[in-house]
Amino acid sequence: MRKLINLVLIISSMLISVQIYTQNVGISANVFTPDASAILEIQSTSAGLLIPRMTTAQRNAIANPAQSLLIYNLTTKCLEIYEDGAWQQIWCSTPPFSCGDNLTVTHTAGSVAPVNKTVTYGTVSYINKCWITRNLGASNQASSATDATEASAGWYWQFNRKQGYKHDGTNRTPNTTWISSIDESSDWLPANDPCTILLGTGWRIPTKTEWENADNTGGWDNYTETYNSVLKLHAAGYLDYSGGSLDTRGSYGYYWSSTQNSSTSGGTLGFGGGSSYMGSNPKAYGFSLRCLRD
Repeated sequence: MRKLINLVLIISSMLISVQIYTQNVGISANVFTPDASAILEIQSTSAGLLIPRMTTAQRNAIANPAQSLLIYNLTTKCLEIYEDGAWQQIWCSTPPFSCGDNLTVTHTAGSVAPVNKTVTYGTVSYINKCWITRNLGASNQASSATDATEASAGWYWQFNRKQGYKHDGTNRTPNTTWISSIDESSDWLPANDPCTILLGTGWRIPTKTEWENADNTGGWDNYTETYNSVLKLHAAGYLDYSGGSLDTRGSYGYYWSSTQNSSTSGGTLGFGGGSSYMGSNPKAYGFSLRCLRD
């Protein structure tokens, strides 16, 4: 047994050379001095460095990822790095995105998307921002201002929460215990932003100021005018704060901003048949999301 171990060690030493110095380490098939500025230098003219490869679901299951943790995402086909509480894409194999392009995303059910679904989002430029033209999670763009279908409504979120909820008119998915009161002194944190998590780096929830600019620029006075805008905003309704039941789909629309008004309320765009306004609502409501990027 000892002879076999010795043979393995001899063969290994013939295949690769490891130089260990006081400050740094060098790995190569040939002897070399690693650069003094590098803690580790790897040299080869016939092979590359292979970093961990995993799906988005596997990536999201990493417990407490370290700042600057690097992976290759098999789902997004992107090199990704963990930075400031969120995964950021640093290179992707797909062509660069231009506003006006379609954005096709495969959502996987879990702690953010409520169900598995592939959605192709349209995008449009409005007030120097690029917006998606349907609600986050919507299978299709609304057919009218009062479209009351689940497919065009998309999903609903409570303020500063990652978990989205689908409601088919009877059942809510996931049908977990509803949080009926949220009291915390924070705007919507980037690490909890479903736009960033589901659509990728750069996408985010509009701030209250950005919704105000959209409302004022469009001169919106009702849901007919919000729907006739390039954003195609419609009356998707909401989930009630007390129990998460569906209300006013087809009659009113409520969209979260990322800006809180108080520890218990967040800034919202709201509209119906006779009004459009910026308001404030309890954070425990489930409202729609639209996403934009600079």
